[in-house]
Amino acid sequence: MNSTSFTLGTPSWITLVTDDGSHVAPFARRETLPEDVAVDVADNASGGTVVSLSARTTAVRTVKLRWTRPMPKDARYLADEWERSYGTMGFHGMLPNRIMPWYFLVVQGPSTTGYGVKVRPNAMCLWQVDTAGITLVLDVRNGGEGVLLGGRRLDLAEIVAVTYEDVDSFNAAREFCRAMCDDPVLPDAPVYGSNNWYYAYGDSSEREILADADYLAELTEGNANRPFMVVDDCWQEHHRLDDYNGGPWRNGNDRFPDMAALAAGIEARGVRPGIWVRFLLNEDESIPDEWRLPHNGCLDPTHPDAMAYIREDAETLCRWGYQLIKHDFSTFDLFGRWGFQMNPFVTADGWHLHDRSVTSAEAVKALYRTIFDVTQAHGAMVLGCNTIGHLGAGLMQLDRTGDDTSGVDWERTRFNGVNTLAFRLPQHGTFFDTDADCVGIGDAIDWAKNRQWAEAIARSGTSLFFSAKPHTMAPQDEQDLREILAMSAAPQEHAIPLDWELTDCPEEWESELGMVRYDWYQPQGLAFGPRTNRGVSILTNIDE
Repeated sequence: MNSTSFTLGTPSWITLVTDDGSHVAPFARRETLPEDVAVDVADNASGGTVVSLSARTTAVRTVKLRWTRPMPKDARYLADEWERSYGTMGFHGMLPNRIMPWYFLVVQGPSTTGYGVKVRPNAMCLWQVDTAGITLVLDVRNGGEGVLLGGRRLDLAEIVAVTYEDVDSFNAAREFCRAMCDDPVLPDAPVYGSNNWYYAYGDSSEREILADADYLAELTEGNANRPFMVVDDCWQEHHRLDDYNGGPWRNGNDRFPDMAALAAGIEARGVRPGIWVRFLLNEDESIPDEWRLPHNGCLDPTHPDAMAYIREDAETLCRWGYQLIKHDFSTFDLFGRWGFQMNPFVTADGWHLHDRSVTSAEAVKALYRTIFDVTQAHGAMVLGCNTIGHLGAGLMQLDRTGDDTSGVDWERTRFNGVNTLAFRLPQHGTFFDTDADCVGIGDAIDWAKNRQWAEAIARSGTSLFFSAKPHTMAPQDEQDLREILAMSAAPQEHAIPLDWELTDCPEEWESELGMVRYDWYQPQGLAFGPRTNRGVSILTNIDE
């Protein structure tokens, strides 16, 4: 493999949007910007290009940079997503209006070129390309209003661009992810195990979790690398089935009377305890309104007292003895949108955070850093779910990279699971360990399909979690699962999708041991509903 890093050079145009209006000019004409605003684009010693912003009193919303750099229309383009993927990742021809968050790949003939920003930028970054040039939009808003930097100079992002030759597009993608993240934090050993969500769906108890742990211990007997039993949504004090899944997070409920004892009971069975939590949704009446976000009442991590409260929640889980903290809804509860609704921005206008001086990206990173620091102090790990992976790389050991699979609907598993496994796989081991979500085992899904799904995860070397009510599988199916879990505990191969340029549901996976072809489709065809609300995100100036 040969790689060549390059820079995009000086932008041709700049568009600055503030709370007072827009300013468009050739980039060199700085005098057209508000007098207290400066935008600099400069190459650094490491070969990247840093975009920085400063302003005294002007509330800045977005910085848009345009390079007159024609892009090939006969190439294939792959984009990342804002947070989790939603079953729609894949290669396309040139779509000039396509929203491409964080980074994108261009495959043309034998070469693959990556364009992106290094992980943990201080802006929400999206790209757009057409035959006339490349555009980078840096959303620096504070919630839905302009950020007030107060004279602070802020590095918004470091742009990286690399062309790879003599290597396939998948391995080029993996190397480009490595170029964007030079400081991942990774587990010491592969992470795998069980999660009770996709068979219990919130209806569980301490007794049932301990039975799950017994079953997991039985299935993984002999594996030196011990699995995790993750207690999902069901345990919290105010849990209301199919009604409320938020906090407080400092006590269990009637069915979970002692959360520390539960963690100890799981560990006594030779299994490592993990727990699910939704830090930002909390109906604790002692929380003042000023700690809450104005648009949805969730906790505002830029309020120091709210952040201290979140820190204490994380401390509580770790003190109880949980070794894997899975924090969920951590994007939706901040911004009020799922990834597929972020068209093009992560949140709506008209609201701001408690601390007006930070960008939304800075606020997200501060939240992740707080959770990470607590878990590190206790020797625990973080699994982000509904998190922004590009902001979380280096601040979490694992990331749930796709939307939910299912324990009752194979089509949902195929659509979401296979897609995210393939197209977020380049981030595995380069940003964090990836988790494409569970194998939901039950009577509603043919084990022949789920077995393939479980095997593909295990062969990829990524994190495998399954959900199954104990001792309900047929003996041979259970033996299949036992063998797949052993593969996950000590991966001997790392399969990659061979046909990912051709389909959004790759079927051909190759590893050191050869190629396997999976049959993901049911004989009757796809199962679908009457409402299709997901697709390639598109920029438009048309109000719907």
